[in-house]
Amino acid sequence: MCRFLAWTGAPRYLEELVIEQKQSLVEQSRNALIGKTPINADGFGLAWYSPERTVPCFYKDTGPAWSDANLKQIAHHTKAGLFMAHVRASTGTATSRNNCHPFGHGRWSFMHNGQAGGHDRFRQRLDAMIPEHLYTQRLGATESEAIFLIALGHGMAADPVGAMARAVGQVEGLARRHGSTPHMRFAACWSDGARLFAARYASDRYAPSLYYRHCRKGVVVSSEPLDEVAGVWTELPPGRAIELRRSEVIGHDFDPAAHAMHEAPLPV
Repeated sequence: MCRFLAWTGAPRYLEELVIEQKQSLVEQSRNALIGKTPINADGFGLAWYSPERTVPCFYKDTGPAWSDANLKQIAHHTKAGLFMAHVRASTGTATSRNNCHPFGHGRWSFMHNGQAGGHDRFRQRLDAMIPEHLYTQRLGATESEAIFLIALGHGMAADPVGAMARAVGQVEGLARRHGSTPHMRFAACWSDGARLFAARYASDRYAPSLYYRHCRKGVVVSSEPLDEVAGVWTELPPGRAIELRRSEVIGHDFDPAAHAMHEAPLPV
């Protein structure tokens, strides 16, 4: 599995969350406290949005986050009002930059913690669900990247939560027919630079952990709390999504299971 965090609100330096917290993302990469994988050393990535640009900037590498000097420099000098960061523990695919999160297309970025069970058994069918006009963006081999591209094909610009739920449900359906258990474990964040979305779901009762916290100037989303302050972190329930616009939190139902039994063709 993996660990990630995201911030939306007043601009702040990436290092404040990625490095400086007691249970920062770098600390989670070598000592995660929640979940079955305490070590997340199969690569890492950052995505951040500049007010002068319409698309995010990415920095990724394949080594452990705790030993990357460039990550420390970038996080120390980069300030953003919306950013995402991810440390990876592979569930089977290769350790490569193309398999590191976050993934991006246009103004959208996406990162995921979870898996589709038996992905290696239905990779060809999964790739066939990616719309033709987006398939050139299929750079890696993870089911996470495929979910992102399938969701884009379902119209994320018009319906960011619904499009993601349909994509997750369709991939879960593939795992039910051709893969293995767990059919779907899903905690994710995605953004268009103006809004940040997060969702939590599983086909069983073991949804990957996901929390959020209101701060004075924004909201942080994280796979696990970054500190030990009691009562300030809210656990997102399975089957729910949130939409964040700086400090505003809007709740949504997130029901991929409604789509998991269908392999409807994607729109062109």
